[in-house]
Amino acid sequence: MSAGFHTSGGWIEVIAGVMFSGKSEELMRRVRRATIARKRVQVFKSHLDDRYAGLWMVTSHDQRSLEAVPVDSSAQIMQRVDPTAHVIAIDEAQFLDAGVVAVATALAERGRRVIIAGTDTDFRGEPFGAMPQLMAVAETVDKLHAICVLCGNAACRNQRLIDGQPAPYDSPTIMVGAADSYEARCRACHMVPRADAAQGRLL
Repeated sequence: MSAGFHTSGGWIEVIAGVMFSGKSEELMRRVRRATIARKRVQVFKSHLDDRYAGLWMVTSHDQRSLEAVPVDSSAQIMQRVDPTAHVIAIDEAQFLDAGVVAVATALAERGRRVIIAGTDTDFRGEPFGAMPQLMAVAETVDKLHAICVLCGNAACRNQRLIDGQPAPYDSPTIMVGAADSYEARCRACHMVPRADAAQGRLL
């Protein structure tokens, strides 16, 4: 551990919410403020997110970007972490394995400020990856909402679309996409058809 870091001085911040709610923008805002405060910052992201500017950038839906290190696993974060960094930011944490909880906790215990952004529910409206556990161990959690594209209310669900229609429940959990395959919707407007084996139809 580098000099200048207190063993109990770190903490974890989680920015959660649906797609298009501004999670990456908020992560970038916090990173930039830390940089202005002369803190050394390192940013990681899941290699699964290669939208917009590609693997080596965190990019928001409005095309703002920030340089980042792509990783395949939580173990790679620990392998590649800068020992002099005061702030560690992780975007799209829902795509990482469960070990990210232990990694974030270890970094905080070593005096780092850990900023994590991720989608907390999948397209079914169910908990996504390690996000629930990260939210549980964090000192602060900010849950952001988008605007429902159908009714204009606060959106808390990710609506996956396949050929313009709601994706069925048994679709793969992970399918990286943007406005062409996802919409933000409220609970009432969110639809996830389930196969009815007896009737041979979708509900």
